[in-house]
Amino acid sequence: MQLSTYLKIYPCPDQPGMNLVYSTLRSSVVLLPDDLLEAARNKTLPDEELETLTKLTILTPDRAVEREWMLTIFDTPRRSTPFSAIVVLNLDCNLACPYCYEESFRDKRYMGAGTAALLVETIRRERIEKGQPVRLTFYGGEPLLSLDLIRAISLPLREAALEAGVSYRFSLVSNGTLLNRACAEELVALGLSGAKITIDGPSELHNSSRPYLSGNGSYETIVGNVLDIFDIVPLQLGGNFSRDNYRDFPGMLDDLLARGIDPARIGATLFAPITPKSGERTLSDFNTGCACSYEPWLMEAGVWLREETLKRGFPAPRPKLSACMVELENDLVITCDGSYYKCPAFISRPELRIGSLAEGLRDYHGSHNMDLWKTEECLECAYLPICFGGCRQLTLLRSGEMNEVDCRREYYDTVLERVVRQDLDYQRTKRET
Repeated sequence: MQLSTYLKIYPCPDQPGMNLVYSTLRSSVVLLPDDLLEAARNKTLPDEELETLTKLTILTPDRAVEREWMLTIFDTPRRSTPFSAIVVLNLDCNLACPYCYEESFRDKRYMGAGTAALLVETIRRERIEKGQPVRLTFYGGEPLLSLDLIRAISLPLREAALEAGVSYRFSLVSNGTLLNRACAEELVALGLSGAKITIDGPSELHNSSRPYLSGNGSYETIVGNVLDIFDIVPLQLGGNFSRDNYRDFPGMLDDLLARGIDPARIGATLFAPITPKSGERTLSDFNTGCACSYEPWLMEAGVWLREETLKRGFPAPRPKLSACMVELENDLVITCDGSYYKCPAFISRPELRIGSLAEGLRDYHGSHNMDLWKTEECLECAYLPICFGGCRQLTLLRSGEMNEVDCRREYYDTVLERVVRQDLDYQRTKRET
């Protein structure tokens, strides 16, 4: 047995002779004294420690075998791996956010009944009848402007999944203005398993960045809906900050706590920088939930906001085995006209269209430059399991092409140890209370 390639080892200044060992492959963490770490390097560990560290993937039987497994990790998905599709129901919205990513192509298009029926038939035939679970994410625009389509898609797919003995679930990426108690209860019965809702900080800040089309503020409506439904719908909270306002964002969490929300009932809270609008190129980096941010102020803001989130008892996402959805065979975007894409950020780029419900799926390995991360440098990088070449949209914004990896080494060198220690500190606090 030998130490895995995919480890980060951090000495503990406050505990001389101790080391924090973190597996990026499994997100496991262990505190090892110098002598045991040296024994692991020399392959002289006692049997008990050997067994424990192997289970935690701190140790691997063979680095060469581990490396080969990484090379093929996305090649043969298990039958039980769900088909995961982001379904763009419309390109319309009842808010007028000045930073809207979709502004240049948001034209009030809606998915028609015929396209919805074809979507249902395609998923039933190609996925459910072959025994594959289905997870959809309804997206827009604002997906709840198409509530009738959510019903028309989910009811037959839920029935087909029950008959086939597989699961059907869906989630929403919503602005939260329409997700009231009655709506949530109806959708839970159809398979709603969660919703991601954006709140841009406390009331005044949010209302200036996410007003209704009329100009009126949306904060009270959204927060009221969150309070009404968090006990029946698992929620993820997000928010889009700038360099000037990110330190105000925890005020929103304080308001939710003051109104009686139980932070333990929130799935995760992730604040991210405002993204460039579609069609704009930038040398700066951003975060859409899968991208990273390398400017010093952005890295500091992300870690600070995560700390403030955990401090208030709200969960925050942890680093874990993950990749750009472009890499994942079972992940797809289906737009309101039935077109296929591999990322929702690509839908304004016709050249990145990879088929449709009517045509089927085209091979996209060449057009999307698959396997860019299968290089000596990436395979020997400890961060590979939480990166896999990063975000292709980010490389598009930088250069207009997807011809290089979005290397995250600088980002993780700066923030990963702090994030790991944040989680350990707050786990310890929970145990003590």
